[in-house]
Amino acid sequence: MSFFSSNRTSRTPGPLTGNPLNGLCEKACLEVKKVFDACQKQVQEVNTPVTVTNFTPADPAQPLTYVSARAIAGTTTISNLVVDRFDDKPCFARITGDVSVPFVIYYTDANGVEGSATADISVNVDVVMYVPQPSVFPFSIEALTSAAIPNGEYIGNNTFSMDMCITIILKVVVEAEILVPTYGYCAIPACQDYTQDVCSGFFDLPLYPQTNPVTPLNN
Repeated sequence: MSFFSSNRTSRTPGPLTGNPLNGLCEKACLEVKKVFDACQKQVQEVNTPVTVTNFTPADPAQPLTYVSARAIAGTTTISNLVVDRFDDKPCFARITGDVSVPFVIYYTDANGVEGSATADISVNVDVVMYVPQPSVFPFSIEALTSAAIPNGEYIGNNTFSMDMCITIILKVVVEAEILVPTYGYCAIPACQDYTQDVCSGFFDLPLYPQTNPVTPLNN
């Protein structure tokens, strides 16, 4: 069993059915990142030179041959971050900075040995977002990144020329404790083990035939 393996109780995640107030039993204080605003920025990079480091294995034989690349999706860093509030709109600000987009490149070296290396590129952002008023615990700006990398070519000196389609999500967040209504703790079912046991169906049968009520033939 799991939350979504034939286990539908009132305390498992899933769609609401009936009156959503039924079953509410407490107010819970949750420690979360409250998101005040978020936006996404998509950019396309063509023939962008990218210098790689952290070779695995070390010191590959030159030249390298590009095989593929993948983004390292997740939270990343923002450098040169500036939040400039508007005087006429105090809850909005111009947010600028350079977002790092990390990824891994796979290659083969001159001896045919497969390897990988890491790199990142910096994407400038210049956007307008909602920001909360000053408080004891201040807000912060976070970025999530991902990228599709359809093409690449080694151009020498540990540098590849890359085509990339990049998505950046910017968020204005505050670490906070919020009060929410809940249905209590989740009911955690036992796991359903995966099996290919050919005898499982046979072993589930009763030992002897079941006796069912019989209707007389003359009725």
